[in-house]
Amino acid sequence: MSFRLAAYAVCIEDGRVLLACHVPPAGETTWTLPGGRVEHGEDPFDAVIREVAEETGCTAVVDRLIGVDSRVIPAAEARAGVEHQNVGVFYRVRITGGRLRPEPDGEIAESVWTEISDVGGLRRSSLVDVGLSLARTLPATGHVAPVPVDGLIRH
Repeated sequence: MSFRLAAYAVCIEDGRVLLACHVPPAGETTWTLPGGRVEHGEDPFDAVIREVAEETGCTAVVDRLIGVDSRVIPAAEARAGVEHQNVGVFYRVRITGGRLRPEPDGEIAESVWTEISDVGGLRRSSLVDVGLSLARTLPATGHVAPVPVDGLIRH
C-alpha cells in the first residue's frame, strides 16, 4: 500500500470556492482544491500555504483547521494500480494577495473562483466534497462520512 499525507485549502468567499483544474500527464482532468503533498519534515500548516502559492500564484493565510480525512483507495481504482491511503488535512484559508495563474511546470492548468452551487455539475475530486462538507458543518470531531466516488466524483 502506498501512503500520502497532504494538506488542502478550502477558500470560500462570497458564495464561491477556489478550485484548481488538475490535468495529469495521463488520466482525466478534474477540479480539486488547492493543496497537495506534505514534504518530509514539513508541517501541514506550512504545506497548505506553500501549495496555494505554487498552484494558484496567490498568498494565503490559514483561518482554522477544519478537519482530517483518511481514505483508502482500492488498487483497482488507484492511478498506480496499488492500494493507496491518502490522509488529507483540511484548512479554511483566506487569499490575501497575488493573482490567479496556472502552476508553472505543474499539473494545475488554472484556478478559478466557482459558485458553490455549480460545484455539483463539475467532474471533481472527492476532496472538493469533503472540504466543502467540513467547511459547512465544522464537525466537533473534524471528521465527515466518506464521500461515495462515482458519477462526476473521482479519487
